[in-house]
Amino acid sequence: MEIVLLQLFIHKMIPELMTFEGRNFDIIMGITAPIINFLYIKKWLGKKGLLGWNMIGLCLILFILVNGLLSAELPFQQFGFEQPNKAVTYFPFVLLPATVVPIVVWTHLTDIIKLIKKI
Repeated sequence: MEIVLLQLFIHKMIPELMTFEGRNFDIIMGITAPIINFLYIKKWLGKKGLLGWNMIGLCLILFILVNGLLSAELPFQQFGFEQPNKAVTYFPFVLLPATVVPIVVWTHLTDIIKLIKKI
């Protein structure tokens, strides 16, 4: 996904702040997911660590969601005036905020709820 966002920036469809070169830090979650899984399986990381990791992931996805919304060509645009977020108005990129982001948010929320019940 991050490579797609970088290509959209190169083609002047989104601002740099929406890439991993800008403010999009949720790439960290994708990179650390296999490591966190390994640590959890080996019992080197407990449920509280997994809960913390999911909370950080939820914050990161909401952070980039807000940045994407505030950089879109809307009346309340705050960022990306030199290169606004235009990609979300075109198919298939409209699927990013319409399906991918809600799935990621839902996944983190359900994991958080399940972990809180088990702790």
